[in-house]
Amino acid sequence: MAGNSDPLTPRAKIAVTAGKAVAAASRAAGRGSGSVIGGRVALKLDPDLLARLAQNLDVVLVSATNGKTTTTRLIAEALRAAGPVVSNALGANMPAGITSALAGGSEARYGVIEVDEKYLAGVARDTDPKCIALLNLSRDQLDRAAETRMLAENWREGLAGSKAVIVANADDPLVVWAASSSPNVIWVAAGQMWKDDAWSCPSCGGVMQRPGDDWFCGECGFRRPTPSWALSGDHVLDPHGSAWPIHLQLPGRANQANATSSAAVAAVFGVPPQVALERMYQVQAVAGRYDVVQFEGRDLRLLLAKNPAGWLETFSLIDPPPTPVILSVNARGADGTDTSWLWDVDYTRLSGHPICVIGDRKLDLAVRLEVANQQFQVCDNLDQAVQASPPGRIEVIANYTAFQDLRRRVGN
Repeated sequence: MAGNSDPLTPRAKIAVTAGKAVAAASRAAGRGSGSVIGGRVALKLDPDLLARLAQNLDVVLVSATNGKTTTTRLIAEALRAAGPVVSNALGANMPAGITSALAGGSEARYGVIEVDEKYLAGVARDTDPKCIALLNLSRDQLDRAAETRMLAENWREGLAGSKAVIVANADDPLVVWAASSSPNVIWVAAGQMWKDDAWSCPSCGGVMQRPGDDWFCGECGFRRPTPSWALSGDHVLDPHGSAWPIHLQLPGRANQANATSSAAVAAVFGVPPQVALERMYQVQAVAGRYDVVQFEGRDLRLLLAKNPAGWLETFSLIDPPPTPVILSVNARGADGTDTSWLWDVDYTRLSGHPICVIGDRKLDLAVRLEVANQQFQVCDNLDQAVQASPPGRIEVIANYTAFQDLRRRVGN
């Protein structure tokens, strides 16, 4: 707990100082925040640094394919009602970035940490979390991420017997399978719009039955657990059956689901749902996501969508036709270089929207839209796409590095 004597050895202090110096040099050279390179240097000098930095904190880990950056922000806001928080709010979610974030939070009581799905078990070992939030698992970065069932298996093995309270989405069979090895699970009915990664049973491989919102395996009996927290309309239902209104500045049902899981996490630390949800209202945008910016005399709303599940959720957010839409897709290292996932997205949901396509892989996307019978134009860059779009606010949907490119171009 916070308030103990300084946990850092002389070696650890040197590592922290060196990491901060390298990060500052990286920022000065215009190479981004420097958090990853700074963390790498610090961990080289003291491989146990992450564990040392975490030992005086009550730690929450948040992992998922979609929504982890936003949920991390919501939980961090909620827990600030109970004390100072340190968090990797900009989304550097592998060990180096996490180490860098914690090194900046010497006065904090809570560490709210977003963790890349592949690193969850290792980071949990190092940080001894009090709570772990598991939101969803779906296909993403197909060239380098394990297939979803293998990721669920890694989580299940890595979290088996964990002392942490696991707050897990009861509506995602892969998450339920992963969390079921833990002795202390709080189930949340947060919903699952994208179901295409969960048609076979993660326990036995049988076909999953999905009557209504329920699910179960007809072969081995693996089934949806009974949730104690639920998203119901625009309210959170707590374990006592009380309904608390969700007021967010962030749009869409997916963010209401994130808020529901966040309220369940906050309750683990003694923050009541009403207080937690009121604090979440402060979050307006998350690392540029959902921001409305002015560019070339137009209003552009910036939306991040990295994989089929994310695109499906994002299509449900956009203003109705004939609102113009710009789609941007890259396939650089951080995105995953395999764009075959574009064929899993239902682009008929964009019917009636004027569409412009940009990004490194705009031709891949153009072929996909052609097959989906959508009307679109291929443009060279954002400026050209904005000029080609009819009047009105423009919805701009981009995957990871394409989103960073857009933010740089619009000065966000």
